[in-house]
Amino acid sequence: MILIYERRNPVEKVFPKREEIYRCLCSTDTHPSAQWIYERLRSRRPDISLATVYRNLARFKQEGRILSVGFVNGQERFDGNTAFHPHFICSVCGSVEDLTGLRPEDSLLPQVAMQTGGRIDGCCLSFQGVCRCCLSQAEKPMEN
Repeated sequence: MILIYERRNPVEKVFPKREEIYRCLCSTDTHPSAQWIYERLRSRRPDISLATVYRNLARFKQEGRILSVGFVNGQERFDGNTAFHPHFICSVCGSVEDLTGLRPEDSLLPQVAMQTGGRIDGCCLSFQGVCRCCLSQAEKPMEN
């Protein structure tokens, strides 16, 4: 049986592990690492390796099917949502959140294009700080 990618060349074969990796990434908004994806899949697919996950994530990134949010606590984090949107990364717990309602493409990208005289093909925008949960934990008095 030959499966076909919906978004890709209709003649290209699909490999089950590759599709499971992609579905796993796209099924969450936690912006997972390769290790996170591997841990989720290995119970269902004991024959999957961490190297396979890394290799396929690199392929998806190169094809433009996924985004790299950047490195958080030493691990590259990924996003299956390729539409432009900024992220907030907590420097304490490492959570990555999508920021909705911000539209830097309306003001920032035209300014960059004007300043450089070039064409803007993409942009990665992320903010670093301390998330709401970590801030509330820091404000709690320590118990004896």
